[in-house]
Amino acid sequence: MAKASTFSANAKKELCKKPPERRCCAVAEAYGVLLFSNSFSLTSIRVVTENTDFSERLPVLFEMAFGGAVRMEKNDSGVKNVFSITDRRSIETVFETVSAVPKMSVATHLNYAVLEEDHCRASFLRGAFLAGGYVANPESGYHMELVTTHYNVCREICTLMGEMDLEPKDTVRKSNYVIYFKNSGKIEDFLTLTGAPLSALEIMSAKVLKDVRNEMNRKVNCDLANTDKTVEAAQTQILAIRSIETRRGLDSLGPKLMQTAILRMENPEATLTELCGMFDPPLTKSCLNHRLRKIVELSGGN
Repeated sequence: MAKASTFSANAKKELCKKPPERRCCAVAEAYGVLLFSNSFSLTSIRVVTENTDFSERLPVLFEMAFGGAVRMEKNDSGVKNVFSITDRRSIETVFETVSAVPKMSVATHLNYAVLEEDHCRASFLRGAFLAGGYVANPESGYHMELVTTHYNVCREICTLMGEMDLEPKDTVRKSNYVIYFKNSGKIEDFLTLTGAPLSALEIMSAKVLKDVRNEMNRKVNCDLANTDKTVEAAQTQILAIRSIETRRGLDSLGPKLMQTAILRMENPEATLTELCGMFDPPLTKSCLNHRLRKIVELSGGN
């Protein structure tokens, strides 16, 4: 399994450890699952998942939300688990519980009556993510998405999330509607809200580590740039000194400049600070800079 999908699976594992606190929350979470399931209609309900933790949670969740009247069948299909409800009376029970208009498809619009309380909204988003969500490993980038086949559901959930200060974006991918986040802070907020604070903390930690690395790289690049400038300046100074030495001799510079020229020639890789300390008494950087500029000027190199 790829590293990124492992992080997503771990986030879902953490979410699945949080039991629904109330039946209304179980209904809201099941509603989120249904809207992001593979099939949700008056003739068929079908949820397909390869996530073991979610597959174990699903029957318990539906039992709490809809009671024993709903018969859920489970079939294994390779690495995927398929949960289906085909019994007509069971489907009607589900629709009567979550739909404002039981005889119509609830895939058309959200039933806000199921989502009145904040804890129910959080449960609803948890179910949506468990059934149709994905979050990338934060080391590779910040990305979370929920994928549904229902246009109105996508737009109305974006509005709902906006009211919860989550501020998602949406797009179309083939025949699916995608609700997504690229902002790490909003992904952290979503995971914390829905019951995965440890996963949110892992994103925060990854972000801090990235910031530290970026700052270190910036400093290294800055140091390298400064080193390049120092080396370039030293080379210019040495060429100037050699030119003066060849044409008229270093003693033409006078005692102070000649001493400076000799120390620079003997210590071509020394920084200005290091050169300052070689004088007795030590020079200031300003004084040494002035002397070296004067030498370059006298060589005709400036």
